[in-house]
Amino acid sequence: MKLALNIAWRYLFSKKKHNAINIISAISVCGIALATLTLVCTLSVFNGFQESVASFFTSFDPQLKIVASSGKLFTPQNDLISSIQSIPEVDIITSTLEENAMVKYKENQSMITLKGVDDHFEQVTSIHTLLYGKGEYKLHDNIAQYGIVGGELASQLGTGIHPVYPLEVYAPKQGTKVNMANPATSFNKDYLYSPGVLFSVGQQKYDGSYIICSLQFAQQIFNYDNQITSIEVKLKENVNLEKTQVKLQNLLGKDFKVLDRYQQQTDVFNIMKVEKLISFFFLIFILLIACFNIISSLSMLILEKKEDMQILMNLGADKNFVAKVFLYEGRLITLLGTTIGMILGIGLTLLQEHFGIISLSGGYQFITTAYPVSLHLSDLIVILITVLVVGFISVWYPIRYLSKKILV
Repeated sequence: MKLALNIAWRYLFSKKKHNAINIISAISVCGIALATLTLVCTLSVFNGFQESVASFFTSFDPQLKIVASSGKLFTPQNDLISSIQSIPEVDIITSTLEENAMVKYKENQSMITLKGVDDHFEQVTSIHTLLYGKGEYKLHDNIAQYGIVGGELASQLGTGIHPVYPLEVYAPKQGTKVNMANPATSFNKDYLYSPGVLFSVGQQKYDGSYIICSLQFAQQIFNYDNQITSIEVKLKENVNLEKTQVKLQNLLGKDFKVLDRYQQQTDVFNIMKVEKLISFFFLIFILLIACFNIISSLSMLILEKKEDMQILMNLGADKNFVAKVFLYEGRLITLLGTTIGMILGIGLTLLQEHFGIISLSGGYQFITTAYPVSLHLSDLIVILITVLVVGFISVWYPIRYLSKKILV
């Protein structure tokens, strides 16, 4: 085994009789290196976008969200609230109600998601960091009910930051059929005034369709009595989120689900994971094509070294030994290309992360002006193992077949 590896190592760097073999070998190394580099950079970009999207959600979504396992609504009993608050890791909780409605301002109207929250909402989330305008965060007082509109939705409705007129909110009456003769009677109607501020998360899902109002207003317009759709939880500092999530889930049982921020946005992150997986397999296919260059290089090397191999066989080497020489040669080419590709890929990713060399087209329209990247050790390990395994397997049968066929 050691002798075969030594011979393969010598063949890898020695000058060949035909320059074409050296050129094809170099191309083989470059092909493997380029495929490896592309895998590292591509997966790092997907990681960067995923972390960027996650950072957008953290200012609006709670650390943990409790929802009903079946159905959408539930009534927060006193013992349920007390049980959640009894956990030492829990800091503050807030009850929320989200439901679809229609809003109208002058002649403009839009379908929206009305989010009713109680007075603890501003303490659970970082809503104050998302507000724009000269007003203040206020959802109700003794005079009126107020609604804080997403910035993109305000632009669609033409309200501006401080609209002159109140927003007209329409919600279908529960348990009644639409009266075609007079549809207006099938809807509850109420008004929301502006506190002089808008919110902007940087995500169309929120900025383009959400209005934040008081929980009392939402329950009244939807005729939901004391029902809510979720309980949002803020944890104390330096608390292990995963352990607290498990503890809450065990406490609440099967009737409720406790969701972290990623699970609250499961559709978005699942799509990104699928895209990342598809890109990974597509690049593996390109890697397989690059491996054909290795087979071509080794085929020519077998022809050139036919006499050397015949001498080894005369000295007692068998065909399996000869096949091992060229198998090791193919593996060394794969290993060399993988090493170069990993080093270059990690280097380019780190340069992009710190200096933003490659910018997004029209970057001023996005939150970040350069492609976000993030290196994950797990990805690097998967890439290393995958490239080596694919490279080793792809040359195994062709080289064993060619070495024996040509030598015969």
